[in-house]
Amino acid sequence: MDHRKVLILGKGFIGTRICQELQCDIDEEMISRYEDAEKLVKKHNPKILINCIGFTGTKNVDGCEEKKNQTLLANVFIPIMLAEVALRHDIKFVHISSGCIYHYDFERDEPIPEIKPPDFFDLFYSRSKMYCEGSLGMIEEKYRMLALRLRIPLDDRPHPRNLLTKLISFGRVIDIPNSISYIPDFIEMLRHLIEKDAFGIYNTVNKGALRYPELLDVYKKYRPDFDYSVIPIKDLNLVRTNLVLSTEKLEKSGFHVRDINEILEECVGTYLESEVAK
Repeated sequence: MDHRKVLILGKGFIGTRICQELQCDIDEEMISRYEDAEKLVKKHNPKILINCIGFTGTKNVDGCEEKKNQTLLANVFIPIMLAEVALRHDIKFVHISSGCIYHYDFERDEPIPEIKPPDFFDLFYSRSKMYCEGSLGMIEEKYRMLALRLRIPLDDRPHPRNLLTKLISFGRVIDIPNSISYIPDFIEMLRHLIEKDAFGIYNTVNKGALRYPELLDVYKKYRPDFDYSVIPIKDLNLVRTNLVLSTEKLEKSGFHVRDINEILEECVGTYLESEVAK
């Protein structure tokens, strides 16, 4: 992959992290109509366009309920416009999607494969991601577009959007298994799938599931003065998805997917080193 030919749109947490690793162009100019998207493509002349534009609410996804126009623009309309621009200019289009689009029964369900139709309509954020996946899905295979389902990003450096940073600040956590995308691994998944010219939808999460106390116990080992409590999920009084995604399709592409519980020591160790470096 020639990183000089890659353009990332969206300078948020994920877009910035990908840019740091790929050392490619990134742009955060406002897009509100098709002409804006085409102008950006002509400005950078990329061969690969990675869309990291998205709205997850100001504080959390509940904010999407209040800002429906902003949510629809960022999560639905802009990706569709970018896909059309990429199609017209023969550019590989990569869309960063979400895995928070399913109901899950931990007693009955197996890890969810990409072919299962999304069914979580309880959040406007989730519905917006489903609208976009449905629209792009009609043309993904013919035009070799790629959608990566990122879920609950965990990184090895402090950031307000990093799961570890959030959990440390919360102090109270639930204890339910969840699919997680460890960002260093996610970026390698992205590289791998682009280099293979993969297309369609991929669950880009680590294998297995993480219980939040398991991560915080590793952190507490290095920060003995840190403490937290576990609360029942009903005490959150929030609508959320808790689920496990299948990584079988990603593994069949030739990528070695690490179990999420294998990376906890690595993640926390590097995270603490980053804190000291600051």
